[in-house]
Amino acid sequence: MQPKHGRDGDFSSERGDNLSRRHFLRGLGACVALPLFASLRPAKLLAAETASAGTLATTATGAPLRSAFVFFPNGAIPSAWWPTGEGTDFKLSRTLQPLEGSKQFIQILGGLNHKAAEPGPDGAGDHARGGGTFLTGVRLNKSATSIRAGTSIDQVLARQLGHTRFPSLELTCDAERKAGACDSGYSCAYQYNLSWSSPTTPMPPEANPRLVFERLFGAGAPTERSANLQRRREEERSVLDFVLEDARSMQRRLSSQDKRKLDQYLTGVRNIETRIQKAEQFGDVKVPTVETPVGIPVDYAEYVQLMYDILLLAFQTDSTRVATVLLAHDGSNRSFDQIGVSEGHHDLTHHQNREDWIAKVADIDLWYVGQFAKFLEKLQQTKDVDGNSLLYNSMIVYGSGNADANRHTHSNLPMVLAGAGGGTLKPGRFVQHGSKPMSNLFLSMAHRLGVRGLERFGDSTGLLENI
Repeated sequence: MQPKHGRDGDFSSERGDNLSRRHFLRGLGACVALPLFASLRPAKLLAAETASAGTLATTATGAPLRSAFVFFPNGAIPSAWWPTGEGTDFKLSRTLQPLEGSKQFIQILGGLNHKAAEPGPDGAGDHARGGGTFLTGVRLNKSATSIRAGTSIDQVLARQLGHTRFPSLELTCDAERKAGACDSGYSCAYQYNLSWSSPTTPMPPEANPRLVFERLFGAGAPTERSANLQRRREEERSVLDFVLEDARSMQRRLSSQDKRKLDQYLTGVRNIETRIQKAEQFGDVKVPTVETPVGIPVDYAEYVQLMYDILLLAFQTDSTRVATVLLAHDGSNRSFDQIGVSEGHHDLTHHQNREDWIAKVADIDLWYVGQFAKFLEKLQQTKDVDGNSLLYNSMIVYGSGNADANRHTHSNLPMVLAGAGGGTLKPGRFVQHGSKPMSNLFLSMAHRLGVRGLERFGDSTGLLENI
C-alpha cells in the first residue's frame, strides 16, 4: 500500500500542526510500528485522547501505562534472595545485586502467597501448580487431558485495555508444549503457558523471535505480510529498508529531539533484525531435550535479551500495554554451562542442603536477575512521550510460582515489582506484606490501570496496600 501524497510532497491527510501519530502511521500504510513522538502528539491532543479513552492504562500525563509479568522457574534460594533492612533503608542481597542500578524503581515484595498451588488433596505436582496458578490464582484440575485453570490477570486486563494493535503479547524463551502429561499427572499446558483467556483455553506464547518481529513490523494484513516477507527475502532487503522508503519526507515534521529519538529507535530495530538474521544462519540447533526452531539464538543469554528487547520495542511503539514473558517453565532442567553449572537447574534445586548445590542454584538465580536487570536499565534509558522513562510508566512483575523449590513451597514467593506505575507506585523499597494472596497485588495493579468493576480476582481478599 502506497501512501497518498499532496502536491508539495507531504501526505495530503496530514496537513496542519496537530499531526497525530495515528495519521503518521496511516501515511506509512500502517506498515511499521513507530515510537510515540511529542512533536506529533501535542499536549492538547494527549489530553483529548486521554479523555476519550477514560483512564484505562494511561498515566496522569496521558502517556501509556504498561504492565508485564515475567516468570522465572524453580523458585530461588531464600537466604540469597531476600534483602536486609526494610522500607527505603534496605540492602540488596547477592541474588538481587544486579538490580542496584534500578534500585529506585523496584519494590521487593515479601509475604505474598499462592495457597492454591499447595498440594492439598492433589499430592505431587508443585511445578505444574506453580506455573498454572501464577497469573490465575486458582486451584488447577489435576488431569493430563481435562485442563481447567482460570482466566489469567493479563487477559482480564487485555479485554479492557485492548485498544492497541495487540491487546496482549505472550512470549517465551522455552519450548512449546500444548498437550500431554508433564508433572505428576498434570497437563503440560499448565507449565508451558502463563496466559489463559478462559479456564480451559491457554494463550500459547511465541518462542520464535522472528515471528514476533514480523508481527510487530510486518506490513499489512497477514497475507500481505507473508508476501512482503517473501519479497524482502528475494530482494535481500531489511524490514526497515522495505517499509520506510516512502516515509523520508515525514522526518522534517519532527522536532530535533524526536528525530534523535527516531534514529535511536530505528537503530535498535535494525540491531534486533541483525541478531535474528545471525541466529537464522545456524539453522536448527539443539539444547537439552528441546528442538529449537530457526530464528532462536544458540546462546540462551542472547535469546533472553532478544525477547526482552522485542518487548521493549512493543512498549515503545505502544503496540501493546500488556505482556507476559515465560523465561522457562517451572521444573525446567536447563543447564547453565556459561556460568560453570553443567547440572540441570531442577535437579540442583532438590539440593537437600548440600552447600555446593545451593551455591549453584544461587548462581542460576543471579543469572536470571542479571538478565532482567539489563531489561530494566534499557527501559529506564528510553524516554516516553511525556519525558519520563518507559520504566517510570510501567508496572512489571518478576517472580516465580515456587518459593523454596527444595521443599516445594508457595508462601513468601520471590517477587519484584518494577516501575513507578506512572507515579502511582512507591518504588525503592523492601516491603513485608505479612502473608497475603499474590492475587491482591494483581487486583491493585488492575485498579491502577483503570479497570473498574473488578472486585475480586483469583483468591484475592482485597487490594494489596502499601505498594
